Amino acid sequence: MVAKVKTERRMFHNNEECPIRNVITQIGDKWSMLILFALVDGADRFNSLKSRIVGISQRMLTQTLRDLEREGYVKRTVFPEVPARVEYELTTMGLGIVKPLYQLVTWASENHEEIKRSRREYDEKIM
Repeated sequence: MVAKVKTERRMFHNNEECPIRNVITQIGDKWSMLILFALVDGADRFNSLKSRIVGISQRMLTQTLRDLEREGYVKRTVFPEVPARVEYELTTMGLGIVKPLYQLVTWASENHEEIKRSRREYDEKIM
């Protein structure tokens, strides 16, 4: 007789020890990945980023850049010029996170039409 082994299921704790809540949530918000991918092209200034990320407000860009800097993905450099020039660029860790995110973005692009079709079919069913 074969004994059935019950596999343990993952637990997702609501604390600092859960990498999904602690790390992934930050980069999975509405704007962080767009900023990270904008900075793949190289260091950039605030207004340039704002014009390239259509729809982001000045306040949200400021807050998200601060969050990404705090997490260690983005480096902020202030140049001693008048007026001061500030540039943002990816750190080594920022470049590292972009690689697996690129796989997700590629997957999303490849499956976008099928996902949209699924959404339409679902919406039609529940209406």
